[in-house]
Amino acid sequence: MTLRNSFRRMAAALAYAGAAVILLLAGPPATAQSLSVLPVNILFSPGQKASSLTITNMGTSETAIQIRAFAWAQKDDEDQLTDSVAVVLSPPLATIAPGASQVVRLILRQLPQGREATYRILIDQIPPPAEPGIVHMVLRMSIPIFAEPSTRAVPHVQFHLAVDSGKLVLVGINDGLSHEVIRDVVLTTSDGRKLKGESNDSSYILAGVTRRWAIAAEGPLPLPGETLQLTAHTDAGVIQQQVGFVTAP
Repeated sequence: MTLRNSFRRMAAALAYAGAAVILLLAGPPATAQSLSVLPVNILFSPGQKASSLTITNMGTSETAIQIRAFAWAQKDDEDQLTDSVAVVLSPPLATIAPGASQVVRLILRQLPQGREATYRILIDQIPPPAEPGIVHMVLRMSIPIFAEPSTRAVPHVQFHLAVDSGKLVLVGINDGLSHEVIRDVVLTTSDGRKLKGESNDSSYILAGVTRRWAIAAEGPLPLPGETLQLTAHTDAGVIQQQVGFVTAP
């Protein structure tokens, strides 16, 4: 079974930080838990088959969790998660006391070949038994996994502009062999206007994937023959290049 969900906002909040803490707060009569996870993304180096992450219960009562691994792909600007046995998780279920931590071990069944392999772990809090008059808020955390092949794999994203349904879009085509993260997209027009991506969230673009960023453009759209200056940030540094239009989005 294939699950389609957009994790852009969660990826932006979690990606490439030292630790993540997710809190769900609600007024009475709801109750909530807080969990932290470290690391917030997992990288398997070439030849590496085992890794781990640590989940800590920062709440005041014990909590049960379920951990599942999925193959992660992208299509039509959406993440696709598919049930997979490629990543073995131990334990897949756990109960964590308040203030305690649980180490989860991850093992790749098979090393990737030729291209980076991508997965996601979903950590779901299991709600406690129902109590009259109390609503329990539960958490879901999504952790990306990147497994590098034995051969050198780097991203290579090419950009162009298009107009779709009257809106300006920046199109990125990653014909490289590993993912890239694109954030803080700004386009500068020939008359000096600065057009920004409609969302400031980080966006993963996986190997072999085409992604589109909607651009907020006040006033007239740039002319089809116009070239704009693209500025954006990646994990490798700043992108600064000229981008032009193509006839189709």
